[in-house]
Amino acid sequence: MTAITLDGEAVAARIRAEVRVEAEGLRAAGHHPGLGTILVGDDPASARYVAMKHADCAEVGIASMHEHLPSDATQDELESVIRRFNADPAVDAYLVQLPLPRELDEEAALLAVDPDKDVDGLHPVNLGRLVMGAPGPLPCTPAGIVELLAAFEVPVEGRHVVIIGRGLTIGRPLALLMALKRPGCNAAVTVVHTGVPDLAEHVRRGDVVVAAAGSAGLVTPEMVRPGAAVVAAGVSWEGRRVLSDVRDEVAEVAGWLSPRMGGVGPMTRAMLLRNTVRAAKRRFGDPISG
Repeated sequence: MTAITLDGEAVAARIRAEVRVEAEGLRAAGHHPGLGTILVGDDPASARYVAMKHADCAEVGIASMHEHLPSDATQDELESVIRRFNADPAVDAYLVQLPLPRELDEEAALLAVDPDKDVDGLHPVNLGRLVMGAPGPLPCTPAGIVELLAAFEVPVEGRHVVIIGRGLTIGRPLALLMALKRPGCNAAVTVVHTGVPDLAEHVRRGDVVVAAAGSAGLVTPEMVRPGAAVVAAGVSWEGRRVLSDVRDEVAEVAGWLSPRMGGVGPMTRAMLLRNTVRAAKRRFGDPISG
């Protein structure tokens, strides 16, 4: 068996095309949608990721605003920029790029973001909306995973989804989203982590497995049910090399597998663009369900 590749690049390209049309419609109605980013310090990986987001914005016709603070910026200086973005009508949605320098209070900074402009969908208000199944911005990586599985017609509704990892950006919100009664979700969901002694036994029961632990090579072929869909969402770094949570050999067992590069990453960025135009539409009286 050779797994079908869950090609995130191809699906993300389709979503960017849809966002481009939506952005054109907003501009025709008199509003240029805008995405803001706030970067503190000079972490190379963070700087590259922010640059990719702004390149995506240019491709689809979204204006982008960026504030780059030095690594010795104070909490007051950071929160002053956050307040400015909250009040700026040209900024429909924005993010504070993580991680922040150790001296800054990450939680306080994120809580200061206007929930209606929270493009990552991770503000406590928006996570609460997700719990309730209420409209609001969905966390980008979980939403991208759901979209990717749907694009390749992977059966999810009524199936068993096993999520490895309980982090705030992927594992926890993805479990909430997958359990909701909505298209592409409505699954039985199990969340496990590397502290579970019988991890392999849990994973083998999954019709869909999402590895989001950030532990290189964690998922082996022996852990995967033949024909299961496997999404490699967690990565770690070895120097400049990106390592996946899922070993390459899993492709010999799985029915579907997202690649180490070009799988979940492009989908996350595409969801960021979608959240931006949806935030703009909500502000201008066009309600969008979450």
